[in-house]
Order: sequence, then C-alpha cells, then structure tokens
Amino acid sequence: MARALDTVCGQAFGARQYHLVGVYEQRAMLVLALACVPIAAVWANAARILVFLGQDASIAAGAGAYARWLIPSLVPYVPVVCHIRFLQTQSIVVPVMACSAVTALAHVLVCWVLVHKAGMGSKGAALSNAVSCSINLAMLSLYTRFSGACKRTWTGFSMEAFNFKELRQFAELAFQSAMMVCLEWWSFELLVLLSGLLPNPRLETSVLSICLNTGALMFKVPTGLCTAISTRVSNELGAGKPEAAKLATRIVLLMALSEGLVISITMILLRNFWGYMYSNEEEVVTYIARMIPVLAISYFIDGVHTSLSGVITGCGEQKIGARVNLAAFYLAGIPLAVLLAFVMHLNGMGLWLGIVSGSLLKLMLLMWIVLSINWEKEANKAKDMLISSLLVA
Repeated sequence: MARALDTVCGQAFGARQYHLVGVYEQRAMLVLALACVPIAAVWANAARILVFLGQDASIAAGAGAYARWLIPSLVPYVPVVCHIRFLQTQSIVVPVMACSAVTALAHVLVCWVLVHKAGMGSKGAALSNAVSCSINLAMLSLYTRFSGACKRTWTGFSMEAFNFKELRQFAELAFQSAMMVCLEWWSFELLVLLSGLLPNPRLETSVLSICLNTGALMFKVPTGLCTAISTRVSNELGAGKPEAAKLATRIVLLMALSEGLVISITMILLRNFWGYMYSNEEEVVTYIARMIPVLAISYFIDGVHTSLSGVITGCGEQKIGARVNLAAFYLAGIPLAVLLAFVMHLNGMGLWLGIVSGSLLKLMLLMWIVLSINWEKEANKAKDMLISSLLVA
C-alpha cells in the first residue's frame, strides 16, 4: 500500500509542491495503520486458517506461533515504510541505505539474543522484526527532523492530511498498489500451500520455502530498480517532462536485462552449492540443484517486469498493474501449476514451471502497455491531480 507514495509524493516533489509530500506521508500512515487491523486478525488466527486449508498440523502450529509474535512489528513497520518512501521520492537514498545497513547489522544481534540466549526460538525470530523496525524508525525519524534535507517537505503534522475526500482517494490508490504487489506475491505463497498437499509434504514445503526465500533475496536488486524508476518517472511527470520519463524507462529496461543475466548465470553456476545455505540434508540440496535453472529463468523474467511495474507505478496506473497480475497468475500461472504438479505429477518442479509461465505472460502484457503509454497525457494527468489536491487544501 505504501507504494502509492511513489506516485503521489514523487509527482508532488517533481512539481515543487513540497508541502504536499509531507501531507501525503501522513495520510499514508493513517490509511496503512487502519489496514493493519485485519492483517493482525489473520495473523492471530493463522494456525487455524492453515489447518482449515489442509496443511500439516505441526507445520501450521509453528507458522501460527510465528505469525502471532510477528504482530507487534506492525506498529513500527507502518511509519518505517512511509518514511522510506517519503525520502526515496525526494531522491534521498544514501541516508535510507545507511539506516538499513545499521538495522541489518543490529538485526543479527537481536535475532541471536532472542532466538538463542532468551531461548524463544522461532518466536524470538518473529519478535526481532519489531525491535529492528523500531531501531530503523528511530534513525529515520531523527534524520527527517534534524538533517535539514526535509525542511521543505516535512513541516510537522497537519490537519490538511486528514481531509476525508483526499483520504478516500489515497486509500483507493493504496489498495490498487497493494493488489499490484500482493496478487503476484500471493501466487508464490500459494505455491508453498499447494506443496503441502503433494506427496512427501515436508520435503516439498521445505524446498518451495527455500525457493521463495531465494526469490526474496534475488528480488532485492530488481526492487531497487523498480523504486528508482517509479521515483524518476513520477518526478519527471510532475515536473511536466514526459520525454525525460520516457528516456528513463528505456534506461531502466537495459539495466534490468543486464542485472537479470548476471544473477541468473550466477545462480546456475552455484546450483550444486545453493541448497547448503538453507539445509544440510542431501535430499533437499539435490532437489534445490534441480530447481535452480528454473528459478534462474523465473528471476530473470521477474527482474524485467518488476522494472516495468515501476514505470506503471510512477504513472499512477496501479489498477492496470493489478489487473495484469490477476490475469497472468490466477487465470494462467496457478491453474497451469496445479495441472503440472498434480495431474502430470511434476510435483514442486511443476508448481514453479506454472508460475514461470504466469510471469512470462505478465512480462508480455506489461511490455505492450508500457510501449503504448502516451507520455504527454500522463504528464497532464499528474498536473491535474496536483491541482485538485491544492484546491482541496
């Protein structure tokens, strides 16, 4: 949901309507805080939900306990993600990177203390997220307040942020942004749930979880490109420079293709060793080695269409992105995954091959959409949105 800030804050900053950047962040914090209520309810009942979905009872119990202890992390996480988007849309990235680096180092220590010294196990791993997010929030808040870099965009809390009409409009864009991200990510999570229904569910679930974790790791570079291009496109459209936005789109596509090739080739070369990062069981390591070539292709495709998603976000067309994900993964990818895994008995490999097909369809659809963008029209639309916000203020 916070990705809506990539659009509204980026366009406001590009148009030099600096006070609106802070106003939009405050609206985001309120909307995201309300969205956490149903999320917390689902996490609190995760064990019962997983059992209802047919998962192994012991696996469901462990996952449920982890989810419950993850609930406190929602409190600092909402302002953290809003602060990060607030700063990134102003191209203030080095301080965000530095705070993230300190947080990552602290997280190792916090995890060790809670998991091993306090003896909390996986519950401690979940709780460590709340502690680490709080550390990150403290550093980002101090930077925003005292650095001077944000003196034009953060002028303190304002009642202007709580205009009901504007809150409703932001919530709508935030929901579309969430669907654009979640419809894709949930399809990968669904693979893990489906793997629990396969023969030998402990092996299949372990392998698919490792694949998903590997994806989260490999996905960080394309995510950075996605954030960079959404910021650049929104800034340029807000500034009334459509040709600059178009040029930035071409450049990020070249970068995504280059990055994807490097990561994919590296994964294939390390395929026989990759599994040892997660498990010392030979059966798991061998299975992962067979999966790596498919994963490499998957992440190459994902890297390219993630950058295209950033372009869509910069234009404020998250609704289109959500529809593309719905069609690509739920009308094509998941049904094909079920067919390959359960009918053709390809098991975990079949699940992932199905989702790769969905990713490929998404890439083709987004490429067609981005090539069809009328950049002049998008710049005018950004101008109209900002004028509307100023009139309401």
